[in-house]
Amino acid sequence: MKSDFYKYQTQTSPHPLAMEVSHANGSYIYDTNNKAYLDFVAGVSATPLGHNHPKVIKAIKEQLDKYLHVMVYGEYIQKPAVELAKLLANNLPYPLENTYLVNSGTEAIEGALKLAKRATGRIEIISANNAYHGNTMGSMSVMGYEERKQAFRPLIPDVRFITFNNEEDLNLITTKTAGVILETIQGGAGFIQPENGYLEKVRKRCDEVGAILILDEIQPGIGRTGKLFGFENYNCIPDILVMGKGLGGGMPIGAFTASTKLMNLLQDNPKLGHITTFGGHPVIAASALATLKEITESNLMAQALEKEQLFRKLLVHPLIKDIRGIGLMLAIITPSADITNTVILQSQDKGLILFWLLFEPKAVRITPPLTISNKEIIEGCSIIIDILNKIQK
Repeated sequence: MKSDFYKYQTQTSPHPLAMEVSHANGSYIYDTNNKAYLDFVAGVSATPLGHNHPKVIKAIKEQLDKYLHVMVYGEYIQKPAVELAKLLANNLPYPLENTYLVNSGTEAIEGALKLAKRATGRIEIISANNAYHGNTMGSMSVMGYEERKQAFRPLIPDVRFITFNNEEDLNLITTKTAGVILETIQGGAGFIQPENGYLEKVRKRCDEVGAILILDEIQPGIGRTGKLFGFENYNCIPDILVMGKGLGGGMPIGAFTASTKLMNLLQDNPKLGHITTFGGHPVIAASALATLKEITESNLMAQALEKEQLFRKLLVHPLIKDIRGIGLMLAIITPSADITNTVILQSQDKGLILFWLLFEPKAVRITPPLTISNKEIIEGCSIIIDILNKIQK
């Protein structure tokens, strides 16, 4: 299987981890030798309820017996998609009430950028340095990391970049700006949180010049920060909210939500302003609905903050220079990329899954399922500390 993996499946890096997966359950993934790996990554924040959660699997199986894809998005009334959009609206502040379901986070970003231009009649988009919003051409255009996108130019023109948390740069948002797109918490940059009311100040500036504020919640969203969405921690309501990853409960999904007034602009002038064949797929929507219900009806969000404190208590070591993030969106910062690489690779050998961040080579990603137990946190942190002790010696 490994040789076929390298021969037939396109690789995205020179050295993939190449674990051969047999099955997964709860906080664990098992390889074909039945070795258990404690998952501190959750599919890069995509499985908030862990693996094979019974309520998610039940919802998927029940929908499988009814129907799969029947029509392109927005034409037929399909109960899972309608109920999912309604539940989102019921858990979001006004005026975030109308949702467009798509296939991935990056497609949701594309839709949000189009909507900002359609709503304002302007063309300039402002993003942040070290931002990551996906890998399609529009999303890559607002990526603030030239090394990763220079090979694919030309990209979308009229994109300008500001520095996250730099208030002076807000003057670059003007009456020429269609939209400002920011991650609520910068992910690839190293889990950088907004400081000193930064997002409130961005919101105020957008209101002053009539620009649309887009917040990318693809990573922080769906309970990971102790709130359903990260922006709820920072007193800033976006015009367009983008989500993905964890919303699907392990199935591929994206969505963007705005006011009905804004979203209605996609209906006309031109008609079919954003279209998708498989967006709102009934099986995926059923999985997302079950996931969202479990997170909003349980105490998992409150537990995320309690579990954060346990991680911070356990992960104390001279080679841990900082722990960034909030809730169960955490990043250990080590003194060097070499140390980070050693921790991640040796952890896998010892049965613990960790991962990198895109643009911060000294960061170790810790984004476990929200359902992870305290016992499992203690187990995984012990592995990390043991490895750091050996490196220090």
